[in-house]
Amino acid sequence: MVEIARLLEAAIAAGAEIIRIYETDFLVAHKADQSPVTEADTLAEAVIVAALEQVAPQIPIVAEEAAAAGEIPQTAERFFLVDPLDGSKEFITRNGEFTVNIALIESGAPVLGVVYAPALGRIWWGQASAGAHSGRVVEGAICDIRQICVRRAGGAGIEVVGSRSHGGGDTDAWLQGLAVAKFVAAGSSLKFCLVASGEADLYPRLGRTMEWDTAAGDAVLRAAGGRVETLFGELLRYGKRDQGHDCDFANPHFVAFGDPGLPGTAQKAGAQAWRVTG
Repeated sequence: MVEIARLLEAAIAAGAEIIRIYETDFLVAHKADQSPVTEADTLAEAVIVAALEQVAPQIPIVAEEAAAAGEIPQTAERFFLVDPLDGSKEFITRNGEFTVNIALIESGAPVLGVVYAPALGRIWWGQASAGAHSGRVVEGAICDIRQICVRRAGGAGIEVVGSRSHGGGDTDAWLQGLAVAKFVAAGSSLKFCLVASGEADLYPRLGRTMEWDTAAGDAVLRAAGGRVETLFGELLRYGKRDQGHDCDFANPHFVAFGDPGLPGTAQKAGAQAWRVTG
């Protein structure tokens, strides 16, 4: 059995490496897909992978930077998904909204996940059998721990959180079918955590993501009582390989939401807007 405490330790250790680089004049390179990468990405990934290999050496690890280099293991019913530094643009612009992400996948579902924002000193974690929690990290230790859960959407309209770096016309068009009272921009997987902790109602993503971008935040949100669905109302699944229309581990468009009564309304209204403009 994988202990959540070990994943929390790994995320905090990786975060310490990230902050060490964050406080220097780091260099920025670009991968084949032109996405930015820094030394912080590679160092954090090495810390996490080493920790997971000690915790559960029998479980394969799919990690973003290794995958970018073509190093992808065969996956079975259980495997780890790791994004060592989600929100590279936020890291480069130094706004603090970047995260460390570690998730355990079982039978296509994220059952365990940790999201750590080292520059903000905030951490979230969720486990299918134990709910979701958040806390603050002070000098490497977690304090102010509290259980979190999603909230009911208010009658005056919903609060939506969206991408700071990847917003756009498709998302705006999708939202036209909903009564949006407030829209807040946020970076990285923090958006899942805001919905999970009852600070927002909905997070639509009508843009490209990979499984390592979403798995940890998805695990936290599901453990808090929320869901992440495709635009067809199906739960987002993991371990997607040999996709004829896209590469391995690529996600379709999705919507993350808290209120269990919201998806029917959101899906119907949003899908109508999407059909008109898509």
